[in-house]
Amino acid sequence: MATVPLHEEIEPLKEMVPFAVINAENLPELRAGRLGELPELSDGVERADHVVDEANGVVVRVHRSVDATGDLPCVYSIHGGGYILGSYEMDDAKFDRWCPTYGIVGVSVEYRLSPETPYPGPLEDCYAGMKWTYDNADELGIDRDKIGITGVSAGGGLCAALALLARDRGEVPLQFQLLDCPMIDDRQITPSSQLDDLLIWSRESNAFGWQSYLGDLYGSDDVPYTAAAARAEDLSGLPDAYVCIGGADGFRDEDITYAMRLYGAGVPTELHVYPGAPHGVAMFGHLEIAQRYSADQEDWLRRQLERIG
Repeated sequence: MATVPLHEEIEPLKEMVPFAVINAENLPELRAGRLGELPELSDGVERADHVVDEANGVVVRVHRSVDATGDLPCVYSIHGGGYILGSYEMDDAKFDRWCPTYGIVGVSVEYRLSPETPYPGPLEDCYAGMKWTYDNADELGIDRDKIGITGVSAGGGLCAALALLARDRGEVPLQFQLLDCPMIDDRQITPSSQLDDLLIWSRESNAFGWQSYLGDLYGSDDVPYTAAAARAEDLSGLPDAYVCIGGADGFRDEDITYAMRLYGAGVPTELHVYPGAPHGVAMFGHLEIAQRYSADQEDWLRRQLERIG
């Protein structure tokens, strides 16, 4: 049995994880609940939903501090959930803090989930939301030359793919990509992807997530690089990148490799690996390792915003 030790702060909490595996049987029940409690939000940030694509139900939520003036940088965010779960509501608390702290406009996208909508539907939803944000920057009080993207887990995978798609289409100039434990390799052939007893996101859940997202493409050699960014041969011309991953996360090896390849392609890239941290470690927000995980991200974000002025 291949395992990796959990961080000493995490080990006592592993019994609190509400599910060991996500599959077709329990997916409806999990969707009916929430991925964690939604915290109370402040009155200091306004939130407005905008329909981007009525036919496909694509909506973006724009977050902006009530006392903000002028055109601000934008962080466009994609929520996680293994391509099969989650909602843009998961970004509310983040932008409730980030907007006043860093002087940004936050935009979170509600994309369609798989298996009901397989690739390329969710990615095109994310692209549509990003393009709408760029096209409507003046009305939203956004500086269209200062847009960065971020995502966690499957949202990180969509974020990585979105950066590739934006580069290839040449319609939206992106300034940075913050990839939080991104889900980017459908092949599941790395040592970490085969670890037993993975917390939060097991290898069985990972297989189900990829099967749901790729549909008939799953298991073939025909998976496009915009479906699984680890398959991209050319990573040149992408925006500055930040990749963070836990040492006890099944995505560890694919994410480390992707960060190294970005750097090798000339993309300024910062990589952080946290020994013993499981997938989604930030959800254990009261622990020191989770606080450090989040603080390092925000430090990089702050420096990126300073860089782009």
